[in-house]
Formats: sequence, structure tokens, C-alpha cells
Amino acid sequence: MLRLMQMTLPTALLLLGAALAPIPTAPSAVLLENNEVKVARALEKYQVAGKFHQHDMNRVMIYLQPGRQRFEYQDGRKPAVFDFKAGQVVWSPPTGMHLGEVMDHDFNIIEIELKTQGTDKALTENLDPLKVDPGHYKLEFENPQVRVLRVKIPAHGVVPMHAHSTDRVTVFLTDENFRTKDSTGKVETVEHKAGDVAWGTPVEHSEQNLSDQPYEAVTVELKK
Repeated sequence: MLRLMQMTLPTALLLLGAALAPIPTAPSAVLLENNEVKVARALEKYQVAGKFHQHDMNRVMIYLQPGRQRFEYQDGRKPAVFDFKAGQVVWSPPTGMHLGEVMDHDFNIIEIELKTQGTDKALTENLDPLKVDPGHYKLEFENPQVRVLRVKIPAHGVVPMHAHSTDRVTVFLTDENFRTKDSTGKVETVEHKAGDVAWGTPVEHSEQNLSDQPYEAVTVELKK
């Protein structure tokens, strides 16, 4: 189902999802699609035989539950087994024919298929969240097509005014109950459930976590 690029993410990143509350698995579905991305929830099922297939576009993969998979390839590579952690993010470039076998239990992946080539444009606005609030926003990885951020905000935590300068997909790893205030003074309450996905356009706003629980999400920013 995906080519697992060399898995060069540091070991520390593989443990980021360990403290997340479990997210129930859900059926496969296309969650949103436009001219920039196709976002799908894939249900990987235990004891269901896979079929050889391939993917033609770069993708960002976010694992909602932990899972163990064995991959076979038609290009002569040896089979490989991978252990994914809840909340883990993986970059998946195009690959040849392959199949994946789930080795323990069902799990979901949010698959963000990138339809545009990207511009390798640096995202360096003065109000960039990595500059304004590095305590809450962390860089997962960056390449010519995307910049991927992980945000963790404690219960009742506040993120000061910051800017998202490009279109983005946000994958919620916990429930969201936020109050936002944009640069015009407009106040809005936003709620999502863990496992939800949302499309966002450029905005400048501040945020407050209204929940008694910490918040965590992954944001995939599109370079264009």
C-alpha cells in the first residue's frame, strides 16, 4: 500500500503517539478532495488478504492507531515488516507494485495524496507558528511539496496570534474544542473529534484550548 521510504525519522518520533488516547477504527472513506489533495481514511484489516497495487503520487501518511505490517514487493526487494505507532507521520513517494499484510489488528491511516508538484517555497512569515510559538509547534519534516507540523497544546493553553500562510490539511489526534480569534477580531468556537480531518486556507489568528485535556494534531502545509 505504500512505499516506506527508508524510515529515517528519528526513533524519538516513533514514540510520539504513545500517550494518545485510543481512536476507534472506522471504515475506509474519502474524507475530502479538491484540486490540491485527496484525503482518505484507509482501514487496514487483520486477516484480510491484500492485493498487489501501486500508488503514483507522493503522499503523507498519518497513523491513527499502532499497527504492524509485512510488505511484499514485485521488484525483487525482500519482504519487510514495519511497526507503526499511533500518531506517527511517514512520507510515502510513488512506488512499484506491492502488497501489505496486517499482522496483528485493524488500524486506520489518513492518506494525504498530493496532486500538485510544489514549489519548494520556504514558509517564513513573521507570524509563522514555529517562530511565534515553538513551545507548542514542532517541525516533523519538510520537503519541496509540504511542511508538516505537529502541535501539542495543554489543557486551557493559549497560542498567541500567528499565521498559516498557505492551504493545509489538519489531522486531529485528540478532540478539539477551541476558541479562535482572527486578525479582524472575529471570535469562533471550533470543535472536532479525534480522527477528523479539516481543510484550512490562509488565516491569521490566536487559539485557546477550552478543554480540560491536552490537544494534539498534525498539520500538512502545501507549498505552492
